[in-house]
Amino acid sequence: MNRLEAMSLFVRVAELQSFTAAALSLGLPKSSASQAVSQLEAHLKVQLLYRTTRKVQLTHDGHAYYERCREVLAELDELDSMFAQTRELAGALRVDMPVSLARNFLVPRLPEFLDRHPGLEIGLSCTDRRVDVVAEGFDCVIRVGALADSTLMTRPLGLMHMGNYASPAYLARHGEPKTLDDLKDHHLIHYALTLGSKPFGFEYRDGDEYRVVDMPGRITVNNTEAFSAAALAGLGILQSPRTGNRHHMAEGRLVEILPQYEAEPLPVSLVYPRRRHQARRVRAFMDWVSEIMRDYLD
Repeated sequence: MNRLEAMSLFVRVAELQSFTAAALSLGLPKSSASQAVSQLEAHLKVQLLYRTTRKVQLTHDGHAYYERCREVLAELDELDSMFAQTRELAGALRVDMPVSLARNFLVPRLPEFLDRHPGLEIGLSCTDRRVDVVAEGFDCVIRVGALADSTLMTRPLGLMHMGNYASPAYLARHGEPKTLDDLKDHHLIHYALTLGSKPFGFEYRDGDEYRVVDMPGRITVNNTEAFSAAALAGLGILQSPRTGNRHHMAEGRLVEILPQYEAEPLPVSLVYPRRRHQARRVRAFMDWVSEIMRDYLD
């Protein structure tokens, strides 16, 4: 196995955290994967991976080498593409996005992208936490909300407009609020990534500003799936993006309330590592996401 093949295999092992899984994905025996990485470590005179019976993890030196390997392999992919623009895209993509976006938006449309590029495979991470794009080896992630990490590249996709919702059962028990003053007799479903942190109240626009009304709540969740489920179960009022509630509205499972009081829209962005050369497969995926996201956000 030559050096570039060994680097590609090392990247695969690091991403899958398993020699067995990496070897299977590339059609190689497990012994070949382990031997190739061991030879890299011997050549570099550093340990790249911590090995346990359950999984493998990158060492500090391994993280640095992993990033440079991805850069080198991406540049080679870009170099090849200079003379083969019509060649079929191939390889693996690692992508992360919130659970609700994956369920409502990307996964239902993914067959059309993979049919267009049958040589690609996608590793899709679905989580509401903010992943470390570089350290965890993601090619790109879709983030909802304000961005803080200036070391990453961003591509704005649009805005998610917000709505206020409650289930028919909740409204039958508590009545429908018509004004902000009515909210004192209601419960808000709170969302917090860290349970125990101070919950956010009911947000609304007041002229050019957004204000918050403190509201009690009987449940706080840290997951968008549970967020919607709590509203459907009649546990309180929900403030969430309209896009994720269209089907609940159409089926009569949620009712929109207080439409005159809309929370601040949430920006949606593609975030990806800052690299001199972006692999063609990554560019193709991001272009496709940007295209179909227009329909979803509208």
